[in-house]
Amino acid sequence: MEKGRENLSLMKEISKIWTGRIDGDGEEHLRWHQAMQYEINPETKMVILGFACDEGVKRNKGRTGAKGGPEALRKACSNFPVHKKLNLADLGDIICENQDLEKTQGELANRVAEIQNQNLKSIVLGGGHEVMYGHFSGLRKAFPGKKIGIINFDAHFDNRPIIPETGPTSGTGFWQIEKNYTNHAYLAIGIQENANTRALFDFAHQTGTQYLLGRDFHFKNEEKILAVIHQFIAEIDLLYVTVCMDVFSAAFAPGVSATAYNGLIPDAFFQDIFRKIISDKKLKAFDIAELNPVLDIDHRTAKLGASLVYEVVNAKK
Repeated sequence: MEKGRENLSLMKEISKIWTGRIDGDGEEHLRWHQAMQYEINPETKMVILGFACDEGVKRNKGRTGAKGGPEALRKACSNFPVHKKLNLADLGDIICENQDLEKTQGELANRVAEIQNQNLKSIVLGGGHEVMYGHFSGLRKAFPGKKIGIINFDAHFDNRPIIPETGPTSGTGFWQIEKNYTNHAYLAIGIQENANTRALFDFAHQTGTQYLLGRDFHFKNEEKILAVIHQFIAEIDLLYVTVCMDVFSAAFAPGVSATAYNGLIPDAFFQDIFRKIISDKKLKAFDIAELNPVLDIDHRTAKLGASLVYEVVNAKK
């Protein structure tokens, strides 16, 4: 009974965020906020979880505020039109309390494993990029024998070693995966040379990390880029895509901890590559990280992140 009350309270709180314009109640008029579900039902195909945490960003000496990312992303998604049945359920936020990042990541891992074990896709709204380690850990729990491929759109490798007195941060996730797990592959897209030390590049090379530099992500290299992506996906069992919003140019994503003047441009070329990736049948999980509403100008970063969530939900398989 107590758990039932908690779930009902959670549904009410989350439903308050999913509000927006109403043009009518007919199916042809519906927007996401009108069609959102707050519990899993037989028609559910994807589940949203919020990861309201930026303790990892704080430990990484970044600009805090990303814990507000889940709410900002929900608000930015609320007015999207429903063009096909929205088989999507929002199960609320996992909140970092008492600066206990490790516990929060563990809670996320458990929730993700529960979702994946029901043959549903997980969409996690961060939160700092410490969301990645929790999300991946949940996938590993659900698929212990499968090769998990991670495609990370990011300006940074996020493969810094853990400093014992600091603990895990938003920048240690891929180092943690390499040290704690096996049977995975990692492809980073948008890496900036001026944002990663030689030691981070060395660790990437030592661990077989594949990467595409931000400066090479250009339509003139389309054939090479697609070849790398297709080969990567061909060699894995399931796919997890994570997007750190600082991969984009600051003009389009000002609301992040570390802006990139020379980041990727979310133009037609980017959209085409992104759609090809998320349309693959091996995609099982997706998340957005590093959206900081405190720093977001005109909600640009939230709107961009929300547009990526929209693409994932409506991807053609």
